[in-house]
Amino acid sequence: MNVLVILIPVSLILGGLGLAGFFWTLRHDQYEDMEGDAARILLDDDDPPSEPED
Repeated sequence: MNVLVILIPVSLILGGLGLAGFFWTLRHDQYEDMEGDAARILLDDDDPPSEPED
């Protein structure tokens, strides 16, 4: 039973860190362009990206 005194707080801390990391990704717009990311992985990027012309 003494091991539960250690394991329960450690699991709560790790769960809180995971939740904080999830909210950080939401706040920094990591999930905005899901379709673009799915299509971009299929493209062949041998050429460096070109500069946009004005």
